[in-house]
Amino acid sequence: MSTNTAALRVEGVNISFGGLRALNDVYLEIGKNEVVGLIGPNGAGKTTLFNALCGLVKPDSGKFFLDGQEQNFPQTAQLVDLGIARTLQGVGLFGDLTVLENVMVGAQHLATSGLISAALGKSSNDEKEIRRKSFAALERVYASGLADRRADTLSYPDTKRVAIARALVSEPKILMLDEPAGGLGSQDIEWMNLLIRNLSATMSVLLVEHHMDVVMSVCSKLYVLNFGEVIASGNAEVVRRDPAVMAAYLGTGV
Repeated sequence: MSTNTAALRVEGVNISFGGLRALNDVYLEIGKNEVVGLIGPNGAGKTTLFNALCGLVKPDSGKFFLDGQEQNFPQTAQLVDLGIARTLQGVGLFGDLTVLENVMVGAQHLATSGLISAALGKSSNDEKEIRRKSFAALERVYASGLADRRADTLSYPDTKRVAIARALVSEPKILMLDEPAGGLGSQDIEWMNLLIRNLSATMSVLLVEHHMDVVMSVCSKLYVLNFGEVIASGNAEVVRRDPAVMAAYLGTGV
């Protein structure tokens, strides 16, 4: 069921690669300040849907609504203006730049005289504002103390924090997280769960995640994909008990 108050909604999304149907009539809705999980086995179509929402893949058909208004599926260059930000499955930091400079890369929409010059410390009218917003983004993920460290000296959990800060610096309305808990230990996963809950106070969050304890803990709604189709949706308890989900992904022991 669709609602006009949804931050983002897609309907009837179909994507084919050659003769392979990657997504078939997919529906997904993210409410405002809601954390939504997208789960399913490998090859189910999760990344394809993520990429369609980010402009990396163009659907063959389907409808895209932002704040209840229908529009074309976005192109990547439009994401910041639309209030959408995404982290990558691989954190994708620039090792020879500092943490602060890496976050500044996500603030390029603020720059009118060139991001790279600002990132390298050269003269720019925008540099002060970019640095301020970038440092504030690091504070949101409790990583401001890392600002002057080179990215290639960070622990893996800290690179995750920095990658999220880089997405937050654009001040998105919708944050898309690609496996935020991937590669983290139990203590860092607990921290990530808390961070996601805190972020949902000011934005909507869509995450793809294989850690079921994460999605069951932080998501108010789940969509389960299998072979390119949504086989179940609802809150964690509804999805947990769905026979199709247990057969396809979770297993009867979950």
